[in-house]
Amino acid sequence: MNKLGLFIFMTILMMIWGFNVSAIKILVSSFPPITITAIRILVAGFFVFLMLGVIGKVRRPNRKELQYIIYGGLFNITAHHFFLAHGLLETSGANGGLILGSGPVLTAILSAIIIKTIPSRMQMIGFIFGIIGVSFIVVIGNGGLSGFSFGDIYIFLSILSQAFSFILISKAAKTIDSRLLTGYMLIFGGIILAGIGLMSEPMAFSNLLDAPSSLWILFLASAILATAIGQMGYNYAISKIGPAEAAIFLNLNTFFALVGSALFLGEQITIYHWIGLVFIIPGVLLGSGAIETLLRKRRTEKMKPIKKRNVANK
Repeated sequence: MNKLGLFIFMTILMMIWGFNVSAIKILVSSFPPITITAIRILVAGFFVFLMLGVIGKVRRPNRKELQYIIYGGLFNITAHHFFLAHGLLETSGANGGLILGSGPVLTAILSAIIIKTIPSRMQMIGFIFGIIGVSFIVVIGNGGLSGFSFGDIYIFLSILSQAFSFILISKAAKTIDSRLLTGYMLIFGGIILAGIGLMSEPMAFSNLLDAPSSLWILFLASAILATAIGQMGYNYAISKIGPAEAAIFLNLNTFFALVGSALFLGEQITIYHWIGLVFIIPGVLLGSGAIETLLRKRRTEKMKPIKKRNVANK
């Protein structure tokens, strides 16, 4: 897949993830949140292994890869989802959305510190545009920030753990298929979350069978499309374009989540949300490196006739 195709794929993936926010809201409102999250992640993990088994991509990880799987599963799956679930119970949607919107910047900072990947000037402008766009949507569009709470700390820990995991994934993907890495991380992280659910929600499993079939259809769609296929696709993008460049697409998540909320939950979208989108789109194009790739391609094409003329003159 070339870079243009990857950028289009990531945009579609962000739409799926954005709509999945509405699905998750419905699911965690109908089931014990930690338990249903753990089951959703485990189902996604088994589906990933089923797909990889069909195409013969399953193998045992070596010792170094196993370390990445353990740490990646703890940060990307267990910690991220645990803190996110608890954080949203104790803070407002505006505060939570703004803090989650800092993911691309946190990833860029961690990339610069850990793997010495310094973003270009154009990418930094993209990060700034993304922050402004997300701020318009979650702060002004939702009536401003409410009072500070411990939920804000949980949300920050959630996005920080995920941003750190992106660095680990980029390192691990050098030796292990990113899709296989995803499967192992989902299973490992899901098992840890299930253990936490058993301790914090001991009666949860006894209540699951009483749910209507429509909820389980929504559950399967969320687990397979958003978590299994979505996580595989995102980790593949990290292995191809880098953690910071892939993370900038997360800004689109905020907009698509709002669209999904309006379509499926009946929530209102204001003019401030559309203003936010005006900043988010160029932020994604600049921060992801899409504009730089296009300009570089045009410069290369312009240089070809010059090289041909020089060869002809000789």
